[in-house]
Amino acid sequence: MDDFVRNKLTEWNLSEWIQTFKDHKVDKESLYCLEDHHIAALIPIVGPQSTFQKRLSLLKEEQNTTNPETSEASVEVCPSTSKTNDKGKRKLDLQGESSQSPARKQPREDIQGTYTEEVILSDVKNIMSCVLDILPDQDDKLNKFLKNNIKHLETDKREVVGVFGRTGAGKSSLINAVIGEKDLLPSGSISACTSVMIKVEANMRNSKYEAEIEFITKEEWKEELWTLFNFLGDNENQEKDEDYEDSVEKLSVLYGEEWRNNSPENLLDKKYFKEIPKFLNSKSKILRCDTAKELSAKLVKYTRSESKEEDAKDVKRCYWSLVKCVTFRVPNNRLLQHVTLVDLPGNGDRNKSRDRMWKKLVGSCSTVWIVAEINRAASEKESWEILEESCSLMGNGGECQQIHFICTKSDHFEDSDDQSAAGVRAQILKQNEQAKTKVRAQFSKLKEVKKQFSEDCFKVFTVSSKEFLKTKRLDPDDTEIPKLQKFLQDLNDWHSETLNYVSGARRILSLIQGASSREGADIKTTVCKELEKKLSHELDKVREPMEETLMAFERCLSEGVETSKSSCYKVLKSVLYPTKKDGGAFHRILKCVVQNGGILKTNKGKSINFNMRFTSCLIESIDEEFKKTFPNEGNSGPFNGVINTFSLGTEKLMMKKECENVKLQLTFLKTEEEKMKTKLNKLIRERKKTIYSSLTTTIEETMKPCYDRAKEFKGEGTLTNMREIIEIHVHVSKDVMFAQAKDAMMKQLRDLKLEILEKLESTMQESIELSLKTDGDSIPDVSEELEKVNNSYNELKRTTESRDDDATLCID
Repeated sequence: MDDFVRNKLTEWNLSEWIQTFKDHKVDKESLYCLEDHHIAALIPIVGPQSTFQKRLSLLKEEQNTTNPETSEASVEVCPSTSKTNDKGKRKLDLQGESSQSPARKQPREDIQGTYTEEVILSDVKNIMSCVLDILPDQDDKLNKFLKNNIKHLETDKREVVGVFGRTGAGKSSLINAVIGEKDLLPSGSISACTSVMIKVEANMRNSKYEAEIEFITKEEWKEELWTLFNFLGDNENQEKDEDYEDSVEKLSVLYGEEWRNNSPENLLDKKYFKEIPKFLNSKSKILRCDTAKELSAKLVKYTRSESKEEDAKDVKRCYWSLVKCVTFRVPNNRLLQHVTLVDLPGNGDRNKSRDRMWKKLVGSCSTVWIVAEINRAASEKESWEILEESCSLMGNGGECQQIHFICTKSDHFEDSDDQSAAGVRAQILKQNEQAKTKVRAQFSKLKEVKKQFSEDCFKVFTVSSKEFLKTKRLDPDDTEIPKLQKFLQDLNDWHSETLNYVSGARRILSLIQGASSREGADIKTTVCKELEKKLSHELDKVREPMEETLMAFERCLSEGVETSKSSCYKVLKSVLYPTKKDGGAFHRILKCVVQNGGILKTNKGKSINFNMRFTSCLIESIDEEFKKTFPNEGNSGPFNGVINTFSLGTEKLMMKKECENVKLQLTFLKTEEEKMKTKLNKLIRERKKTIYSSLTTTIEETMKPCYDRAKEFKGEGTLTNMREIIEIHVHVSKDVMFAQAKDAMMKQLRDLKLEILEKLESTMQESIELSLKTDGDSIPDVSEELEKVNNSYNELKRTTESRDDDATLCID
């Protein structure tokens, strides 16, 4: 049995039969030869037997489509294939659509390229499994390193694409059309949307449509119940605004009218959660279905409210109040293999748990899609407010590289009786270009956003999901859905699981073969000394610019501290005495703010964040330097590119004739160096988010005691007392809290510098010693395996370069 069969059984959710197939020595070649009676003997139970027969039949059809001239069982390690490009449009088979759908067929080039990669990955995994088996059973440093690295060759880096937009803008229809799943996400016209975050990714484990429902904890719901009851009680005699109505709805969809006559303690009784025991046990609920439509129907009560137009007596209980996130997993979807689409609420959530997840997801987005209807795209306030409020979290506080403003319903056009189809199409395309111009002009006015993102990061698309599915007036390309599909496919190609695995295998085999060689002892010593000297020199080249960067941050933050101290009373007045709010309305707002640690999330309009306002001068003082030090755009990398330019010079050494006997060791060191730099860049990308938010976090911690005291006030004079507590606290703390925020950020920057230098030195020193100082007498010869993997690597590189050439066709 080989890895190909094992992987297929796992993918088809039949892993319990792996041992049976192994016992009967079923490998890749014999898998394709299995007849019905063989399958019945291997899998006697009808259910899984039928699943296996169906999946094997599909696999055979896929191979026949890919390469009809070859036999069904190609078992070469590295089959010769023509250069397969990803030209053409990647249109997916939409579930439930007629054969007239423009998304019906996947290009043959794409299928063949995918199949080639699957074969290569399976064969190289098989090679590495065999290598692992023949490594000596010894506990020395080299063997430990080799075994550990072989076991951890597989990686899964996912790109996150965040999707924002108001209810009814067409987010669900857009996602469905792009990924080729007509019935996955219900549209906003079916029922009212909620604040539940929805992730959509590929199901690489089986052929089912799957949803994982993650609930908030019982303790978090208890805290939210108290907040909701306090909010409603404090505002019982006030004018009922939208936030009040939303709070009522959140309780009513779960409890009906029972909440009105109950205390928060009574509403935690188990009887209210009989249908969702997973909530009480703090576990996720998993749903699996054969079709997207079936799964979507089952999920309605966890993600949306029933229509308000329905008879109140017939309204079914909904549980979205308790849901943190729902993850849809779609089977056999290549566009989502290394990409997760996330449908996000506009500005976070009042629930602290959901808000933390929201911030984490927004900060992890490499691309953001802002969705708005084309007829109001440039003027719609909500879409631009989302961008303005979240830009620092996406930019300096995140890893976003691109913002795509997507104008939906671009087919909307009032037909004229005397216009031909071609005339209508021309008018729609003209209208779309005008919309793009207006949206770009609006973006250029956003000063705060442009501090985080250049205009090169901003692209505009005009899409029509409706026309893409059933072409009437526009060609499929006119709908621009294929452009978004191409964009997602490119994200997948940049994270090729196969190329990453094969590159890692090549690195390890180079080390093994180099270590097994008995030649060149003298040159090993010479090269080792030269590399250690070079390492010391390169570390200095990294250290010095990093220290200069830290000095620049020290200067910027010192200025920010002084500006913050001199302006804090002005900020205090603006947050405690807003000009557009009367006393009664602001009493309610301030009460919510102090109850939530200085923050108020509203379902509509801008959120209120006292802590961000107090930190604003500090953040402004470092924004430019931060963007320069930790850029999301371009290829230079963090700290002015010093990590990316780090090099031991192994390529130059490989060109020297006297280094011929250590060429394999130098190859290993070169790839180990690249691997190290990738790891460091990932570490920096994650750490910079914490560093950037540390200013606000420190201010939050300093302000917390006064918020806690202020929220205790009740009755007459509450507004005056809350204001007074906050004013006194700021007056007493202003000389220390801004300096503390500065010190906290500087400490994190210094810690990051030390960690980078330590990891660079220790990892590369260990790699030098393993490759050039270790006795490899017991290490096996893997020259044949290395040759095969090198061939696979070169094949993949050629394919990748072809795709990169195709990617030069600009999206917009």
